[in-house]
Amino acid sequence: MDQSTDMSPAFIALIAVGVVALLALIWLIATFNRLVSTRQHMRESWADIDVELKRRYDLIPNLVAAVKGYAAHESSVLEQVVRLRNTAAANHGAAAEQAVDETALAIGLKQLFAVVENYPQLKADTQFLALQQELAITEDRLAAARRFFNANVREMNQLCDTFPSNFVASMFNVERGSYFELANDAERTAPRVAIEA
Repeated sequence: MDQSTDMSPAFIALIAVGVVALLALIWLIATFNRLVSTRQHMRESWADIDVELKRRYDLIPNLVAAVKGYAAHESSVLEQVVRLRNTAAANHGAAAEQAVDETALAIGLKQLFAVVENYPQLKADTQFLALQQELAITEDRLAAARRFFNANVREMNQLCDTFPSNFVASMFNVERGSYFELANDAERTAPRVAIEA
């Protein structure tokens, strides 16, 4: 009898177990790498949001200074916007925590633009218009970055919640992400001032 074609059942079972273990190990590594990659995408997309937030924070003092030149007696609104800006800029917590401060800042900016409506000369001021345009562009970029970040958070959360990748996530203590969402749809739009012809 030829030894090369005669394999014992124990040897065949050992090979089968080895193949299953190898496939399980490959799946484990692939799932772990996907979790790590998604977490890195979340970090990168948060960095994009951070850049736009810093740009917004830099624009707000200039905007307040332009309004102050025309509406100095509206100091309570101006001071509130500066305070909200400083609070939002100082928050380096989770996305959900920072969204609370950003929502308050968006409401404060809406109040500032409501004040501007009472000053036609200010609405026609070229410096103010340029600052307002820069803020609108920044808000648009911020909205796009927020959508990208939230898509990455959604993917991470799906991986952490769905079977069987949730086993790998729990095994390696991979945490779910928190969304960066403003409080309601009205606050999600960039503040704008109508320009009268």
